[in-house]
Amino acid sequence: MTRRRDQELGMDRRITRRDFLDGVGIVAAGSLLPNVALGAESAYPPALTGMRGSHDGSWEVAHALRDGRTFEGTATNERYDLVVVGGGISGLSAAHFFRDQAGPDARILVLDNHDDFGGHAKRNEFTHEGRTFIGYGGTQSIDTPSGFSEESSQLLVDIGIHTEKFYQAFDRDLYRSRKLERGVFFDRETFGEDKLVVQKRGAGTQAFAVQTPLSPEARKDLVRLSDEELDYLPGLSDTEKKEKLAKTSYLTYLREHAKVHEDVIKYLYTRPHGLFAMGIDGVPALDCWGLGYPGFQGLSLKKGDAPGLSATAKPKPSEPYIFHFPDGNASVARLLVRKLLPNALPGHTMEDSVTSRLDYDALDRKGASTRLRLGSTAVRVQEESGHVRVTYVKDGQAHDVSGQHVVMACWHAVIPALCPELPKAQKDALVYGPKVPLVYTNVLIRDWTSFDKLGVSSIYAPGGYNTGVSLDFPVSLGSYTHSRTPEEPIVLHLTRTPCAPGGSSREQHAAGRYDLVSTSFETFERQTRDQLGRALAGGGFDPGRDILGMTVNRWPHGYAYEYNSLWDPAFGPGEAPCEIARRPFGRIHIANSDAQAYAYTDAAIDQAYRAIREIVS
Repeated sequence: MTRRRDQELGMDRRITRRDFLDGVGIVAAGSLLPNVALGAESAYPPALTGMRGSHDGSWEVAHALRDGRTFEGTATNERYDLVVVGGGISGLSAAHFFRDQAGPDARILVLDNHDDFGGHAKRNEFTHEGRTFIGYGGTQSIDTPSGFSEESSQLLVDIGIHTEKFYQAFDRDLYRSRKLERGVFFDRETFGEDKLVVQKRGAGTQAFAVQTPLSPEARKDLVRLSDEELDYLPGLSDTEKKEKLAKTSYLTYLREHAKVHEDVIKYLYTRPHGLFAMGIDGVPALDCWGLGYPGFQGLSLKKGDAPGLSATAKPKPSEPYIFHFPDGNASVARLLVRKLLPNALPGHTMEDSVTSRLDYDALDRKGASTRLRLGSTAVRVQEESGHVRVTYVKDGQAHDVSGQHVVMACWHAVIPALCPELPKAQKDALVYGPKVPLVYTNVLIRDWTSFDKLGVSSIYAPGGYNTGVSLDFPVSLGSYTHSRTPEEPIVLHLTRTPCAPGGSSREQHAAGRYDLVSTSFETFERQTRDQLGRALAGGGFDPGRDILGMTVNRWPHGYAYEYNSLWDPAFGPGEAPCEIARRPFGRIHIANSDAQAYAYTDAAIDQAYRAIREIVS
């Protein structure tokens, strides 16, 4: 882009800090914040902006370990009943379950490599003219709590979460009352022109298609695919169709069976990005049927579970998607911390936790029975006579602590480097499923009048840098009040999942990770400003004027890997890599959602419960 265009986007506005990258090495952490509009306290992790998620300072030690560096720890004489490696929801849940069993005097240490706890459940705060706006930087919502296990459901109650309260907290009528719909932004690079098209509820595919810049042939094929009941797999039984769909990508299904125009494929290509971090070339057609994508209504498939259907696409109890704190499931982590360390988070209810300021100095106080130590990267976990020695690096220094038991609630892929004594089969299983890269970007804007004028609350951008843009969930809880009118500031949530079309899931995820660690905050900022400016131009949006702050939550190691019937075999009972990976090894136990190959909060909690049950039984 030209310097003039950068000025139009607001890239020249006065800033406090900005990230830059030199090749793949991050050299400075920071943020783009107009001093005149925003105030952020650098010492308070949720209020830090710029490049967050796997932020600068959180990954370097682990990468050095991966590259063969060894660390010798200095003995600290710290002894614990349980050491937990990983302070995400699974690690915090493990500490909670253990203390429930061992009693309040049990000595517990939780280590985490980030400057904030919660793992992928991260809280983003912006402050503008004395008002705080909260967004979610990772794990989004408590998805279908009625389907949670008894243990996960009880944990929510134990920490003060009563999901029925969201029926009042989540305003399902706010955007609907203003007649805001879902929009699609067709960009000129992919579709020949920039055009935002509103998908009006109940208007039908034909009314939508005629407004798009798709060719007449593509519009006709889109209507056929969406509305007509045609059997594209004739002569096959229900079982045979599902077996074929499990081994056929949605891209192949559209091209070879539905035979749609390539413009339709461009339109649908990135639709599964938010769930799978891949396009339709890497997602089984069976999953797309389970998720309600177009093109299957004429196959007369029996509803319900089916062999090969991924965990994400399997049917769930019918329940509204409203169980969302303003910071997503970061509040689950905060309430777990309140339960473990009551002095760290003032208050007593789920409502007051939203606006309570957490005292990070209270997390690791000497003499406390439970301690949470941030900025501490585990580099060695080794069982010795009657205990486990854990070596971690903090502020450049390696230290040793001792635990009667250890729960590894970190990413599975790092465990073989931490525990080289593990059996080869278990190591292979631990690295079998690569983490799935993704980016959640939160942007505070001056107002949302542009969305209101255009009649949209969310935008799908099939060719965009970010494939999804949406106004924040309208949740008001306790003293926190969501933006009520278009003239108020609001947080926008954007999703990006870089990948490499055409490769296997592992190849695509590896390419996505490289993309994320080699992309500067400046690039994220410029691309996001440009995309918002173009998509919302018809509503009067000016990125140079209207963007007040931006936080990019970069997760090169994001979602837990879910098995994909295109690339993974059907595993028998007990034979899935996640089942082999989570086997206990002496006093070392393994948790995290990776241990269930299911990228959801209840999986993280359930696996923590299983690990602690192994210890106490």
